[in-house]
Amino acid sequence: MVTHIVFWRLKPEAEGRTNEENALLIKERLEALVGVIPGLLEMAVGRNVNGGEYDLALVSKFASMEALEGYAVHPEHQKISAFVQKVRDARVAVDF
Repeated sequence: MVTHIVFWRLKPEAEGRTNEENALLIKERLEALVGVIPGLLEMAVGRNVNGGEYDLALVSKFASMEALEGYAVHPEHQKISAFVQKVRDARVAVDF
């Protein structure tokens, strides 16, 4: 099993929405991928309630490294990724 963790700092406003509105869209769209992308076992996205450098976090679990690699290039993930790139200032990720 592989755990994939991502943190994003979102722009205050982007694509005609507030930071909070974009965070909610990202959460809804990413969590909806469970059952759509093979090997994606779990996905949770949440707002940082402690302040700090990043606004939003993703924790996901994959059946294997190959499943994580498939997720990265899957067309449904690519749609969401394109949106996230427009509304974020920074991103950091860790896989283990």
